[in-house]
Amino acid sequence: MEFILEARDIILKKGSREILNVGRFALKEGETIAIVGPNGSGKSTLLQVMALLQQPAKGVVLFRGDPVNRKNVLAFRRRMAVVFQESLLLKATVFENVAMGLRLRGCSGNEIAPRVNLWLDRLGVSHLAQRMPGFLSGGEAQRVSIARAMALNPEVLFLDEPFTSLDYPTRISLLKEMGGILKESKTTTLFVTHDYTEIPYLTGDAVVLEDGRIRHRGRASELFRDGFENIFNKSNGGNGLAWS
Repeated sequence: MEFILEARDIILKKGSREILNVGRFALKEGETIAIVGPNGSGKSTLLQVMALLQQPAKGVVLFRGDPVNRKNVLAFRRRMAVVFQESLLLKATVFENVAMGLRLRGCSGNEIAPRVNLWLDRLGVSHLAQRMPGFLSGGEAQRVSIARAMALNPEVLFLDEPFTSLDYPTRISLLKEMGGILKESKTTTLFVTHDYTEIPYLTGDAVVLEDGRIRHRGRASELFRDGFENIFNKSNGGNGLAWS
């Protein structure tokens, strides 16, 4: 079976300390996987390696079966999109922020406006198109950031704890909408979170990372049954697991 994205024999170090050691990790087309684990387990590092933002000391990442190297990394990276914990909006209007990635990827002017307007509307922020980032709430800014990513029609989407800084009602509302978007678009997605309660909104599948190594992969609802509650207790203040 050909995977859309695959990492093999990945080792990444900081100084003499090994922070990631993953023998194999792969994503199938249309699959959404959550990565969970305690603080410092390597969740965001694994995401950055898969998103081609960090180069491992050893190992290889393959995109649709083709090994990524220095010559083709930029071309493959342009087929992906990342949403970070911070919205990272530029000092430009909301419309221009969403359009920026399309311009950088060489889309024509006739193509840009419809795609931008589509995703501003889909994320409920079309009325903010001419507003500057400094006048947005945290939830609005993150909606714009997601619209910017989705407007690129990425083959793989990476979500690196994008809901963490939002207040509870805003976070739940956006999680529900994002779940609908991923189901509708069938975009292959890797989702990092430290909050296990976010997982069921987006996916039923999860990977547990601890000390830079994959400890478990399977249905998220099986984590508690298989004895991984201690990992969540470490990363979630001892609150345990509760699946609906």
